[in-house]
Amino acid sequence: MGQKLKIAGWVSIGVVAGALTTVSLQTVARGAMTPLPLEEIQQLSAVFGLVKTDYVEPVDDKKLITDAISGMVASLDPHSQYFDKKSFKEFREGTTGRFVGVGIEITQEDGLVKIVSPIEGSPAFRAGLKTNDLITKIDDTAVKGLSLNDAVKKMRGEPNTKVTLTILRKEESRTFPVTITREEIKTQSVKGKVIEPGYGWVRLSQFQERTVDDFVRKIEEIYKQEPRLKGLVLDLRNDPGGLLDAAVAISAAFLPENVTVVSTNGQLAESKATYKAAPEFYQRRGSGDPLKRLPAALKTVPLIVLVNEGSASASEIVAGALQDHKRATIMGSQTFGKGSVQTVRPLGPDTGLKLTTARYYTPSGKSIQAKGIVPDVMIDESEEGNVFAALRMREADLDKHLGSGQGEEQKDEAREKAREEARKRMEEEAKKPVAERKIPEFGTDKDFQLTQALNQFKGRPVLVSKTLTERKEEKKEN
Repeated sequence: MGQKLKIAGWVSIGVVAGALTTVSLQTVARGAMTPLPLEEIQQLSAVFGLVKTDYVEPVDDKKLITDAISGMVASLDPHSQYFDKKSFKEFREGTTGRFVGVGIEITQEDGLVKIVSPIEGSPAFRAGLKTNDLITKIDDTAVKGLSLNDAVKKMRGEPNTKVTLTILRKEESRTFPVTITREEIKTQSVKGKVIEPGYGWVRLSQFQERTVDDFVRKIEEIYKQEPRLKGLVLDLRNDPGGLLDAAVAISAAFLPENVTVVSTNGQLAESKATYKAAPEFYQRRGSGDPLKRLPAALKTVPLIVLVNEGSASASEIVAGALQDHKRATIMGSQTFGKGSVQTVRPLGPDTGLKLTTARYYTPSGKSIQAKGIVPDVMIDESEEGNVFAALRMREADLDKHLGSGQGEEQKDEAREKAREEARKRMEEEAKKPVAERKIPEFGTDKDFQLTQALNQFKGRPVLVSKTLTERKEEKKEN
């Protein structure tokens, strides 16, 4: 595999949003050290000395150096990051689909942590926690005021340790504590089913180490139930990305052998690479081709890919490859626009550096950095329109984001106005009973975009968005 990135560490293509995700290659360390600018290093040393001698109270040497490294890397772009011991461990957990915790999917509501769903078989599931339960305290810490990431960190820990959650269950008008013993949780990144005779739906929520194997099993199940599949929906909505080899494998499952899936280009010679729909670009060392078990019909079954503003990175690689090769119809709204590659290099046994090393390009050579994949058919998220889409952050909204390198960016003046309107609608929706809210769960019979995908398969009228337009790259402030 001559064009694979031969860089120390792993290749990372996940998005910065939330607790996730991302790594792939581990190879040999690079040897040569870059010459240091003497004058600037002397200035850094002088500042270090002044802080040590003149600051109001003593400051730990290690903290000063660590903060200096963190600041240097964080100033580059939203995805470059220095990992200390704790954050490096959490980062690696996110790519495996395994972590130690209580086993709940969560969001925020009114400053509290709201349980979206307990993971089946997890400690939280066995403890009787339910969808829509609110967590008001984690041990002795009040949740109000905590970020979602901070709440996640407090609930995670070492195996066989205990955490006490204080639960507010509104429908029963009661608050009660639940003590849960943490254990290793295996997240499920693939869901799927036959949604009606002749048509299947497969949803990928993240690209993890087990995603390809789980995808193959799910496709086998669908074809066993429905051998004459007339159409398949690949649902990548709100999938924030993950492992590069998993994205290449999922693309290869649908594409002809050896066509280009994605290419990368950066400053290093090793960053200039092309990934193709062939086993050597996605199979792991010591294992066979995970796609061999797939039915041959998957290469030709009519395919629709659903995407939205939350589809990022690895999701955009898959959507871009299938779109450029005209293998699928892309439906939904414009994707997140994370078209950059991160490499994670270990700096020691338990610290590391995640650094943006390349942009990636679809098979036709388009960079989607800060732009995203534009669907073939623009579809609103509900019959009432894009109720909350403007609230979702995209790459172009992130401070210090990279440009695409393929032309001038343009500012979208209407964006903030749309956001303010969406915030007001969100507040109104939150007051309604769950059953009456506008945005249903993906994959249900009330999933508006999935219904439009089925209409597209059947040649029925599709309710195309009257308001969605292509969003251009936004001009960066200097």
